[in-house]
Formats: sequence, structure tokens, C-alpha cells
Amino acid sequence: MDEPLTRDWHHDHPLDLLQVLSPLRRGNGDPTTRVEQGELWWASTTAHGPATLRLRRVRPGTVRASAWGPGADAVLAGVPDLLGASDDDSDFRSAHDVVTRGMRNASGMRLCASGRVWDVLVAAVLEQKVTNREAWRSWRELCRRFGHPAPGPVEKLWTVPDPHQVRRIRDWEWHRAGIDGARRRTLLAAASSARSLEKAVALRGEAGRDLLQKIPGIGPWTAAEVAQRAWGDPDAVSVGDFHLPTIVGTALVGHPLDDEGMLDVLSPYEGHRHRAVRYLVAAGVRRPRYAPRLPVRDFRAI
Repeated sequence: MDEPLTRDWHHDHPLDLLQVLSPLRRGNGDPTTRVEQGELWWASTTAHGPATLRLRRVRPGTVRASAWGPGADAVLAGVPDLLGASDDDSDFRSAHDVVTRGMRNASGMRLCASGRVWDVLVAAVLEQKVTNREAWRSWRELCRRFGHPAPGPVEKLWTVPDPHQVRRIRDWEWHRAGIDGARRRTLLAAASSARSLEKAVALRGEAGRDLLQKIPGIGPWTAAEVAQRAWGDPDAVSVGDFHLPTIVGTALVGHPLDDEGMLDVLSPYEGHRHRAVRYLVAAGVRRPRYAPRLPVRDFRAI
């Protein structure tokens, strides 16, 4: 097996490696990631081909990155942004005690930026209007059956199917993976424009989210979910989320809200509204037990 390419990245700020990268994991059984003894393995697609990245702390202030595969150079070059080096929270100010508590609990949190739209877009589309349990089951099915085996020494690690592979999936195979027609059509449309969609990373902010929404089936929620992960957008609020207005409302004003009300109470954090939501989660805020839940469906049985 070829030796990996390696680089050490030094940082002078608190950094919780697993917390920073947690948005990239789609459940404990995610076939594209693995966590072992504080190390994180991540398989991804790049413009040059598949790559596997291993990240581990070798001493305080230093993370060692090793990479395998045709895309190794690309993922190594992106390590600083992946670990939040470009994330600027210098003008963030807490307006609520619960947010302040989250800041204390998550002093090592940075917003990751994978620099790659496609991988996070596929997962976000699969999560449209279904439970995480349903979406993550489909994610596992797609990656294991149609993705690339990840290069490097780790077995049973897979990349997400690249756009070419997605376009080759037959109708009955989408059904077998539990993916309904609406999400299938969105993924096929995105696969046909995948190269153009990568430009959203350079545009960033609202312009980047607007570009993503030119694809039929990608709305504000999906665009925000991609922006949060692809370029670490600190202000991308997941408007249209089934649970988020309830979580934010209960935490900040003591009762559930709708999307409009959520945006209103988050207005003091304009420019950093997603960051504020991450701090609410770090503070331990969760959906109340009495809140309604989406029904769990199995599209394979329909």
C-alpha cells in the first residue's frame, strides 16, 4: 500500500477536533467517517478522485493529517479550513445566558468548511422531510453500494457516490435504498450540475446559497445545511426545519416558535445566527419531549 501524504497543522486557539467535525457525520453508522481513540477518518470525493483523510492530535496545538488516494493533495490542502481556521467569530456577542453557557461548554468549537459541496449536498437532500433514521439508512445504502471504497488502510470505509455514479443508479435501486421520487429527482438534477454547484464555496454567504437553490428541489433548508458544512457559513439558519424553531424558541423565549418567530429572536445574532444555534446545542438545549415528531416511513415498502 502506498505511503500516505502527511502534514502537521498548528493552531493557537482551543480546538475540539471531534466537535468541530461532528456536522460531517451522519449518525454513528456513517460509512464515510470513523472515530477511533480520538482519531477521525473521513472519506470524501474531490475533483481529482476519492480520498481518505485521517486527523489526530499529536501534541497540544498540533494536528497531524494523513491522506490517501488520488485526492490526497486536495484534502490535505483543505485541512486548515476543515478545522475552522477561516472561521472568524471576533465580532460575536452573546445576548442570552443560555448562549453564553454554550460558549463556555464549547470553547473549542469552530465552524468547519469542507470546501466541497457535493458530499454534503447528497446527505442534505436525503434528509429532506424525513427522520434522521430514514435519511441515514439511505445514506448508508447509497455509499456502500454505489460509492468508492475509501483508499488507505481502513476497511469498510466508503465515499459518497460521485455525480457520475449517481446518474447511473437505476430506478429500482433508488427504491431499494428507500429514496422517494422527489429526492431522487433532486439528486439527479444536482448531479447534472455538480461542477457549477461547487462555485458556491467561492461565492459564500447568501450568494452561494442562492446558487444552490437554482436546482429544482433545493430550497432554503437544504442550501443552509450545505452552506454550514461546505464553507462554514456562520449565518445560515436552517429555515424549514421541523424541530429547530421549537428548540430555539424554548431556549430563548420559553415556548415554541414558527420560522418567522425564530428568525426574529435570532436577530441579535445577525451574521452569526447558525453559530448561535450551535451554542444552544452545546448548552444542552434539546427538543422538548412533548414536541411532535415526524413519522418514520420506509419508502421501500411503498
